Amino acid sequence: MAARSQQTILVLACSLGLALGAPPAFGQSFEELEARIRDHPSLAAIRFQSEALRENAVAVAAWPDPVVSLGVNNFPLFDPSFRTFLPTNKTIGVRQGIPNRSERDAKSERARRGAAQSDAMEALRFAQLRAELIIALVEKRRISEQVSLLREQDALYAELFRIVQSEIAAGRPALFRLAEVDLKRAELARSLAELEGEIAGVNARLVDLVGEAGDASPPSLEPAPWAGAADAFHAVRVTQAETSVSDAEVARAQAAWGPDWGLQLTYQQRNRGAAETPFAGDDWVSAAVTFTVPLWSRRSQAPALRAAKAQRESAHNRSVAAARAAQARFSALTAMSQASEAGIAALEEKIGAIREQVDAQRTRYESGVGDYSPVIDGELAELVIRARISYEQARRDRAVAQLNALVVTS
Repeated sequence: MAARSQQTILVLACSLGLALGAPPAFGQSFEELEARIRDHPSLAAIRFQSEALRENAVAVAAWPDPVVSLGVNNFPLFDPSFRTFLPTNKTIGVRQGIPNRSERDAKSERARRGAAQSDAMEALRFAQLRAELIIALVEKRRISEQVSLLREQDALYAELFRIVQSEIAAGRPALFRLAEVDLKRAELARSLAELEGEIAGVNARLVDLVGEAGDASPPSLEPAPWAGAADAFHAVRVTQAETSVSDAEVARAQAAWGPDWGLQLTYQQRNRGAAETPFAGDDWVSAAVTFTVPLWSRRSQAPALRAAKAQRESAHNRSVAAARAAQARFSALTAMSQASEAGIAALEEKIGAIREQVDAQRTRYESGVGDYSPVIDGELAELVIRARISYEQARRDRAVAQLNALVVTS
């Protein structure tokens, strides 16, 4: 059974070694991987949305196309002719609508502010993707450290197994230790299998982020400073931009009470009458100015303005809620990072105490008193604590990466 456990551990360790140690298909630095995030489809979609809104800001401020009309007026049906009936004429007309200038300006401003909101959303999304990239690389580093520590533990358990066998051969009642060592090695195999599943998940996330399962060291991480201003958070800036869009919508709804203007000009060409029906053939010109009157404002403009104001209040409250949520999240992540730092310090102190005990046991063994198994037990205990430190370091780095993604740093 011990041989089978050792073989399982070797197979899993080799497969994990291939997954962790394979040369990357591209980008050997974090900066190169970070640059590839800029090409992520979700960011490209936001950029195209911003471009569309900026183009729309120009389009909505323009006049509509003029309307050209061609036709005839008062044309006789049963005696078709342009020369027998006085009112008969050919017409060509042009009509130009001039929408409310204030409303057009408000629509254009709303589109520009919508583009600014999309820019804020892009910055937020990039910060989130960058944090996810850092976390994936942190997890990959942690898994690599865990695999190395498990290999060291397995080597120590193999040595302990041989020592226990020699103790049994010497007549000592240590048979239960063989079963204990075998069980520990089986647990190591299970842990390696779990790590194999974790590395597959991490590689899949990296493929989603940068297109390939890149292999790079995560950057050095320091918590971003925060001076206490709510608009220092990405999420708050997005909701503030949304409030700004709502302000422009209110301005548009208020401008809707103004008139839409129009100009129209019609040229009417008349033929001179026939000999039996003589009349002059002078041409006519007609012109007019049109404008709208908000006669139905109580059921049109007024409800639209109330809706715009309600939407503005909704956006304002979302901004307040986003500020509270971001501050709470920042505080929680800060506390998590500090707790991990304190845990790492405590575990390192414990490692120091264990090493002193191991040195004492080794000195005792070298002096001819006792056996070597307590030394190995101490080294195994140190490896277990080092594994916990690795987990705490990854937990701290995850918290710092997520914390930094909340704050606008440039």
